[in-house]
Amino acid sequence: MNVVIMESLGISAQELAERKKPFEEKGVVFTDYAKTADPARLIEEAKDADVMILANMPMPADVLRACPRLKFIDVAFTGVDHVGLDAARERGIAVSNASGYSNEAVAELVLGMALSLARNVRQVEDRCRAGGTKDGLVGWEIRGKTVGIVGLGRIGSRTAELFHAFGARVLASSRTVHADTPDHIRQVSLEELLGQSDIVVLHCPLNDSTRGLIDAGKLALMKPSALLINAARGPVVVEADLAAALEKGVIAGAGIDVFDREPPLDVNAPLLRAPNALVTPHVAFATRESMSLRAEIVFENLANWMAGKQSNTVL
Repeated sequence: MNVVIMESLGISAQELAERKKPFEEKGVVFTDYAKTADPARLIEEAKDADVMILANMPMPADVLRACPRLKFIDVAFTGVDHVGLDAARERGIAVSNASGYSNEAVAELVLGMALSLARNVRQVEDRCRAGGTKDGLVGWEIRGKTVGIVGLGRIGSRTAELFHAFGARVLASSRTVHADTPDHIRQVSLEELLGQSDIVVLHCPLNDSTRGLIDAGKLALMKPSALLINAARGPVVVEADLAAALEKGVIAGAGIDVFDREPPLDVNAPLLRAPNALVTPHVAFATRESMSLRAEIVFENLANWMAGKQSNTVL
């Protein structure tokens, strides 16, 4: 069996070798490649593979259609909208993801972004380095504020738990009503959540119903003093509308970890130049702990698929 690892899994060479070893002892052959966006190179690398492992690099449908032996795609990521699932369905290729590996990492970065924006950390650091003071940059506390979470999966639930621990009131909007929701979360409509929240956090998946969900109209429902934090997927937010809302003071600030395209970004992108925007290059999922857990899940997925009992099934 040939397994291609299409990009780095973010773990040490030693850990990777240890995770491969039990499979290699059964005759599995692994080939590792560096990340690329070149379709011709992707086809050349994967054309003889039985199994493909990748993280968040785009994997176009045309590449999958050119891989006649491919039977299983093991995605080291939670979202799979970057994978050509239509081609996988056509070809009967099984797909699994690594759901759950970054729950803690993403939730903690969201909290860190909220704290940084609320306390003007970037601005007061610049002041301090320039020999200045806090004048005009006094921040505010999370305790007693309302936090609205859009998407109440495992990551959204963990984010709610962290904000609750800080003394915030937590609202949530989700496609489904969760009967087992803790008492500290109140489920409301998206419109009510946007209107009442001091901090709005996006944790929803990207699909037809959420693409462009937060546009100029939705931003206008938010408080002028509110923050928006997107740790979901970039296209959930209309970037041009958010940049304009920040320029016009429709909302007070934003923490953005995901964009319409994967970083590196055009340095002239509107969001990179918008006021009160804290931007990070898609790092919410990336901690030492989460990378190791992700690799563990990926290789468990491979073992289970080989044993005929697919886990974390997407297709």
